[in-house]
Amino acid sequence: MAAESQSQKKSYCLVGDVYGVMIVPKDFDLSPTKDVGMERQLNFPDVGRAFNDFIRTREVGEFLSGALAGAMTKAFLAPLETIRTRMVVGVGSRNIGASFVQVIEQQGWQGLWAGNAINMLRIIPTQAIELGTFECVKRAMTSAQEKWMDTGSPKLQIGNASLSFSLSWLSPVAVAGAAAGVVSTLACHPLEVLKDRLTVNPEVYPSLRVAVHKIYKEGGIMGLYAGLGPTLIGMLPYSTCYYFMYETIKKSYCQAQKKESLSRAEMLLVGAFSGLTASTISYPLEVARKRLMVGALQGRCPPHMVAALSEVIREEGLLGLYRGWGASCLKVMPSSGITWMFYEAWKDILLADRRQV
Repeated sequence: MAAESQSQKKSYCLVGDVYGVMIVPKDFDLSPTKDVGMERQLNFPDVGRAFNDFIRTREVGEFLSGALAGAMTKAFLAPLETIRTRMVVGVGSRNIGASFVQVIEQQGWQGLWAGNAINMLRIIPTQAIELGTFECVKRAMTSAQEKWMDTGSPKLQIGNASLSFSLSWLSPVAVAGAAAGVVSTLACHPLEVLKDRLTVNPEVYPSLRVAVHKIYKEGGIMGLYAGLGPTLIGMLPYSTCYYFMYETIKKSYCQAQKKESLSRAEMLLVGAFSGLTASTISYPLEVARKRLMVGALQGRCPPHMVAALSEVIREEGLLGLYRGWGASCLKVMPSSGITWMFYEAWKDILLADRRQV
């Protein structure tokens, strides 16, 4: 037989009791096969990296910034919130200083923080949802308006008639502010009800568990949404004005001073003024809302917001619609200013690589 090719080699194998010969390529590997399944490595998804990427998204950063800003603000301003709530619903003295003294005499210093635990639980998700929604809707509206300017406004064709919906007159900031107020209210209103009950009548509602049980027993799940209608009605003008004033003043001031952003002190002042303006415009609705939410505690609850407003005017005159306004301003102004200051600061930290003025 001729010599074998250099690229081939003989291989002998035993099949049963018979030896066989086969010619295979020289580089063919005839070594015993390995169990691939034993050596295969399982590739699990990198959960840590995925979570880190999720946390670093702009939306999550804005939600976290809102939550942290709200928590830090409430930690400082809980006593003013307590006094404001008591004066709005007509509990105790009508004088701010006397109301402070009255609470301390009756409940001690800790009385100024009555209901603060639920207040913290309320403000963290509320501020996160509110500020996060505001930013998301504002970007979406701005993007939509820019797109419509390039491609034309949405149209509705009915037969031969064509209706064009030009929304260029809408302010993205105003729409986003209204959306932020509505969404946060729908999500967190039960916590607001619980906070007010714990603040106004801690003897009847000594703990969060007791408050939830009693409210649910008396009014079912809807008991936790007492006053929702007036809250939404009052929230719309407040939230719209609040965010619109802040963004407008901020933008105008930066343009006038030829600067890209506000300093922390300037954010504090602009936020405080925005809160003052919005609160003054919507305060009568706030009075009606509080009356409806805690009216059951006094044995008489107006059937609706108009009835609550009429009751206040009949008993106290027009000035009654602004009862507790001074205490509310003392709470709203620093709260608004501090919230915006902390919010912008946390955004600078959490979104350092994505920050856009």
